[in-house]
Amino acid sequence: MAWIYLLIAGLFEIITTTVFRYTDGMTRLWPTVAFFALGLISFYFLNKSLAGIPLGTAYAVWTGIGAAGTALIGIAFYSEPTTTARLVLLTVLIGSIMGLKLVSAE
Repeated sequence: MAWIYLLIAGLFEIITTTVFRYTDGMTRLWPTVAFFALGLISFYFLNKSLAGIPLGTAYAVWTGIGAAGTALIGIAFYSEPTTTARLVLLTVLIGSIMGLKLVSAE
């Protein structure tokens, strides 16, 4: 169950960073409120995952999911660059996240 909580935390991290685009430097009320609320939900599920996953592993996977997911959202919806190097490095990041799951004790 801990890995499911961690996946949920990572998905909320992706949503949180995507909403961050709309806060205009934390000057727009509702996007800013949504940013903090979603961030708290992400932290909540990250915390729940720690019952079965070591902190270092959970944090690495959580940030990796957030980073890779946010980059892929940027590519898919915000015209961010899709250079070969960037795609290769995102693939390595996603592979590293999967590797951490495979070598995890749980």
